[in-house]
Amino acid sequence: MTDSIIQYDAMVQTALLSVVRDVLHNASKDGLPGEHHFYLTFSTTHPEVSIPAYLKERYPEEMTIVVQNQFADLVVDDEHFELSLSFSGKLEHLYIPFAALEGFFDPSVDFGLHFNANEPNNDHSDDLPAIVEAASDIKPADDNDNNVVTLDTFRKK
Repeated sequence: MTDSIIQYDAMVQTALLSVVRDVLHNASKDGLPGEHHFYLTFSTTHPEVSIPAYLKERYPEEMTIVVQNQFADLVVDDEHFELSLSFSGKLEHLYIPFAALEGFFDPSVDFGLHFNANEPNNDHSDDLPAIVEAASDIKPADDNDNNVVTLDTFRKK
């Protein structure tokens, strides 16, 4: 069997990231509707991620943020999003390229996506999304209605 010229994984990854981009863009314009809120896990090692040094020190590889009540200045474009979040009562600015995203979860509707951050040799395909595990402490997921989508489902074993 020959290697495919069509890179389906990359195409699916781009499509799934566009879901997050659209959701964040809508939230930047209209706020969060109803009970929706988001857990976003990203690689802190991505070269374009910009977070305060003390957060980078505390989370040297990945970090999960919650976009719910205490966020401000959410800006979204095709390549990144940025916002200010409160950490220990201090508002901090974060700049996160979509290429650094590893997970997205909205516990209000039990919907999540898992990404492989677009960095060389960064394959998390065998990992369960840490974001889903963290959110399950808040609202246990119904095992019969799992809406987490991973690219592993479509990979050859």
